[in-house]
Amino acid sequence: MIARLWRGWTTTENADAYEKLLREQVLPALQKMGGYRGGYVLRQDKVEESEFVVMNLFDSLDAVRAFAGPDYEVPVFEPEARILLSKVEPRANHY
Repeated sequence: MIARLWRGWTTTENADAYEKLLREQVLPALQKMGGYRGGYVLRQDKVEESEFVVMNLFDSLDAVRAFAGPDYEVPVFEPEARILLSKVEPRANHY
């Protein structure tokens, strides 16, 4: 089992919209992929921004590569997410 962790931040105004995008579009789309075993969205609201930690579980690094491509440490974003995110971690971590 591989856990893929990634962090991103939104303004407080965009936090609800980003969480909705993750829960209603991104995670359900991942459920259709072979080798995907589920995911978690963690959110921490602060005064001026909200931090998101997203953990997705995959059977193997091959399943991660099928999702993210050969350079699998590069984060994958929906076009809508790029609009909502104010900053992002440049690499996803795998455990």
